[in-house]
Amino acid sequence: MPNYSYPPMENRRVIGKRITRLDGVEKSSGKAKYNSDVRPAGTIHAVGVFSPHAHARVKSVDTSAAERAPGFAAVSVVAKPGTEVNWAGQEIAFVAADTEERARDAASLIKVEYEVLPHLVREENLAKAGVRGKPAGEQVTGDPDAAFAAAGTVSHEAEYGIPVITHCCLEPHGQVVAWDGAANQIKYWPSTQTVSAVGGDLAKQLELPATNIHVHQDHIGGGFGSKFQSDVWGAEAARLSKKAGGKPVKLYLDRREELTIAGVRPSVFGKVKLSANASGELTGWDSTTWMTGGFAGGGLNADLLPYVFRNVANRRINHTAVSTNCGTSRAWRAPNHPQVCYITCAAMEDLAAKMKMDPVEFFLKNVDKTARAGTYRGQIMKAAEMIGWKKNWKPRGSSPGTVKRGLGLAVGTWGGAGHASQCRATINPDGSAVVEIGSQDLGTGTRTIIVQVAAETYGLPMNAITLKLGDNMYPASGASGGSTTVGGVSASTRKATVNALDKLFAAVAPSLGVPAEQLEAVDSKIQVKGNPAKSMAWKAACGKLGVSAIVETGANDPRNPMGLTTGGVGGCQMADVSVDVETGVVKLNKIVAVQDIGLVINPKTADSQVYGGIIMGICAALYEERVMDEMTGRFVNADMEFYKLAGAGDIGEIDVQFEITPDNDKRGVIGLGEPATVPTIAAIANAVANAIGVRPPVLPLTAKNVLNALHNTTRRLA
Repeated sequence: MPNYSYPPMENRRVIGKRITRLDGVEKSSGKAKYNSDVRPAGTIHAVGVFSPHAHARVKSVDTSAAERAPGFAAVSVVAKPGTEVNWAGQEIAFVAADTEERARDAASLIKVEYEVLPHLVREENLAKAGVRGKPAGEQVTGDPDAAFAAAGTVSHEAEYGIPVITHCCLEPHGQVVAWDGAANQIKYWPSTQTVSAVGGDLAKQLELPATNIHVHQDHIGGGFGSKFQSDVWGAEAARLSKKAGGKPVKLYLDRREELTIAGVRPSVFGKVKLSANASGELTGWDSTTWMTGGFAGGGLNADLLPYVFRNVANRRINHTAVSTNCGTSRAWRAPNHPQVCYITCAAMEDLAAKMKMDPVEFFLKNVDKTARAGTYRGQIMKAAEMIGWKKNWKPRGSSPGTVKRGLGLAVGTWGGAGHASQCRATINPDGSAVVEIGSQDLGTGTRTIIVQVAAETYGLPMNAITLKLGDNMYPASGASGGSTTVGGVSASTRKATVNALDKLFAAVAPSLGVPAEQLEAVDSKIQVKGNPAKSMAWKAACGKLGVSAIVETGANDPRNPMGLTTGGVGGCQMADVSVDVETGVVKLNKIVAVQDIGLVINPKTADSQVYGGIIMGICAALYEERVMDEMTGRFVNADMEFYKLAGAGDIGEIDVQFEITPDNDKRGVIGLGEPATVPTIAAIANAVANAIGVRPPVLPLTAKNVLNALHNTTRRLA
């Protein structure tokens, strides 16, 4: 059986090097083409008509005026009379015309009559939810009441909350699609996180064989968990194309539509009581939480509480999912983890403050209640060293002056094992090497790490490898979600290229007079192991193939990854902030991140993943919040003026430390996209509480929320 193991760390020539992303210049220069840039000949444009009501029943839809509009091409009604609409922005109809402007004019002529129904769009007050709240059932471990009542116990009880935030992809959801009705074939250019599978999803909606749909995507302008489906607008664009005689239809959501209906991260609100003995060891946990992810309610796994510190002996967990008349949730970079991390780490920091304990000491006192005590102990101590905790931390509220400084910490965890992936490797007689894989590069450097793995295997420079990806005609590879891509594609690429190289060894071995297993590929040569003098140049070796290319495949099986990929990482982050108590403005000075990691293919792109995850956490901690108007049921800040994100000046310094060790390297490749974003919100929130002496319980940490906390005017949860 071939040896698929990676070379030892000290022998690697390409893997482990800080290689700049192969598509970096293409993207930064504007040459990269996204599917929103695609313009096949004859392209027409489509737009949607969306419900203005949060809850209503469609009484009638009249498209006759739109059909007479200049440039009209086709119309499709999604919500027929009698359809119940469950959120403002739900799709009613789509219309296509020869230009986008004419399509919008035609859409404005579609007349829809509604019966308006009662709605619920805010979930902070659980009492208002009534039957819209669905309890998950109480979970009890041990005896929490006895733990709280035990002599010498210190307990703390408080409220916490994170609001709904939206996906805010730079490239909105949408696609270009052309349906050749005569041949019943579809060309599909979506913005997707799953090139290999999204065609099958569209095929189900259209009741076609999946093989009739050809998917292609070179680049994507962000997804973060929201772009797995073909969606209503994908199917309707295809139907419009068919109605228009097969003309390609471009249908992308505009920014308001994108923020309103293209997916959100669920909120979490909660009341938490926790206790510790006199030495600071956690003894009890009791949480009542609720959340919404829109009309479907949401799928928070409340059993994650208390987060990371799972082995608290006495726990009571209650959780309620609230159905609201709002756009639905979608996976959002580390689904649920940032929310439960905040609930847990904020409550722990508050209890430490009540006990007048240093939070670092308090967290270290309880690391034995985590699944990986040694890992977290080392990370907390390293992060404290990096941020100068001993020098800079002061007890809560004791920072002098009107601009107060504070430090905070939080910890996180994630899986990240590689997904199912297939790869095809070809070595041609002329020496060219091709790798084909039906994956996608979300901007994370997937192209680069695939080529690094292939170049390492073949002993070639990276520019000698031709990579083809982003098409469902290539071997299928999994969706990019859950930080599973790097493990999946690296393993399948390694296996495919090792299989191909072994065939080349077999072809060359007679010429070098040794068995194939005694050969190695080094520095663009095939040589006898350890003997460069007995070698053959790569191109000459490939010439031994005659007229037949070597074509081999490799696959990553998540059930048997063979040591190439695994999952399960931890991380610790600490934040240093300054807060002006007169204005309420929070300034982030620095964040440090210490991250557990497996085999690192490219430290430069790994750093970038952590930077990106932290920046998203900063946005959520300081600015992001979906604001719903209770009277109209509408999302009132669904634009880039009032839905705030952090700018470059808001980020502060980010310092990343990976635990790159031989022991971690032996674990194989582990995904990094999600774990880096988990602790950021909680670390910043804890730093703000440390600085100003009180806890703003509900995020984001806007000036309003900070000042309300300082003046004790925060509205309590119900």
